[in-house]
Amino acid sequence: MTDITGVLAKADTNLDASLERLFDLVRIPSISTDPAYRDACRKAAEWLVADLESIGFTASVRDTPGHPMVVAHHDGATTDAPHVLFYGHYDVQPVDPLSLWEADPFTPSVRELSPDRTPGRTPGRKVITGRGTSDDKGQLMTFVEACRAYKETHGSLPCRVTVLFEGEEESGSPSLKPFLTANAQELKADYALVCDTGMWDSETPAISAGLRGLVGEEVVVTAADRDLHSGMFGGAAANPIHILSRILAGLHDETGRVTLEGFYDGVEETPTQIKAAWETLGQTAEKMLGEIGLSIPAGEQGRSVLELTWARPTAEVNGITGGYTGEGFKTVIASKASAKISFRLVGQQDPAAIRTAFRDYVRAHIPADCSVEFHEHGGSPAIQLPYDSPLLNTAKSALSEEWPKAAVIIGMGGSIPIVGDFQKMLGMESLLVGFGLSDDRIHSPNEKYDLQSFHKGIRSWVRILDALATAR
Repeated sequence: MTDITGVLAKADTNLDASLERLFDLVRIPSISTDPAYRDACRKAAEWLVADLESIGFTASVRDTPGHPMVVAHHDGATTDAPHVLFYGHYDVQPVDPLSLWEADPFTPSVRELSPDRTPGRTPGRKVITGRGTSDDKGQLMTFVEACRAYKETHGSLPCRVTVLFEGEEESGSPSLKPFLTANAQELKADYALVCDTGMWDSETPAISAGLRGLVGEEVVVTAADRDLHSGMFGGAAANPIHILSRILAGLHDETGRVTLEGFYDGVEETPTQIKAAWETLGQTAEKMLGEIGLSIPAGEQGRSVLELTWARPTAEVNGITGGYTGEGFKTVIASKASAKISFRLVGQQDPAAIRTAFRDYVRAHIPADCSVEFHEHGGSPAIQLPYDSPLLNTAKSALSEEWPKAAVIIGMGGSIPIVGDFQKMLGMESLLVGFGLSDDRIHSPNEKYDLQSFHKGIRSWVRILDALATAR
């Protein structure tokens, strides 16, 4: 077992220099969605390659049809050391509207938040400001700086490390799957480390054990061959808005359960001990919904809000279009009506089976003289690590050594497709550890990353790398 006392001390003494390196990366406006920033994306990739090479990694920029990948490798302290693949992304969201930023989004700084900016927080909270500080440049640099502290202290890393940084995460990752396919042998490791998630709160680190899957569907119901005058045809002609409304309303029963045939196939109950652990986090429907101006929980009855958002499947209507929606009033029966529906999946639910069940359900409720068409908007299965996974428990113990409160195992309501790709294409489990906070304003003006998240994030990765090497 390596003595990491010196490594942690090195991470502390390196903090100012680590911040300057992060500032250098944040200053590069690597906005992947805007072609005007194509050169900036390449510059960010090249900066990362140079920085990784300065630590002793063999690193390179890998071209793709879109923005380049960064791939780097470093040997472990021993030939049988465990092999980890660390993933992050260097691209960032656009900054619009620029007028809402309190400072230039690509001029990072450390500043102290005033008490009125963060109700309930104590004064003196220092944050790093700028686009990408939390999503994901600050996060990925916690790992890089942990490797730096290790190398400067011991001259080696405890694990074999492969790094994969992409430049298209914020624009749908179109090049990622082809790149994984073409380079599967090079990128395959014992497990993947993903630092694009968050903590439970500012003192409690979290490991995400589950990610819900996703099925996206758009349905278009057509009745008459043109819009109709509601006085002349109302009551006689089919109204596609009525038809679609009944269909959507029928997706749930009176208890909040989804009514599709076979929808709950593959859904397992969350272990009692995990639900008990979630109860200790103190989240209530009143707290969660009160922050958004609501108070009454929806969804399946008899479930906590954390279970509903982390461990249960859903069907949500994301948009409805039909008829006249402009200013004023128009007495029209629309020819068409459409809706966009998303299903969040858990456990072993099959995205293809859910899509088929939904389409069968809709078709069964379309009148004979009307028609329906469907447009697919992606699909991915859920990801669930066993709650008793040695990987989770090793990381949990390491994180708990660093933070004021013990680490918790949580779920995530959203989806991170790369995690599924790692599992399906490379056969790797992923450890999802991040240090973002819910008020980091990612994708919004005035993005920030707590200085403590950056500092203790570096120290956390030192501990996790050591723990993974020791547990082997």
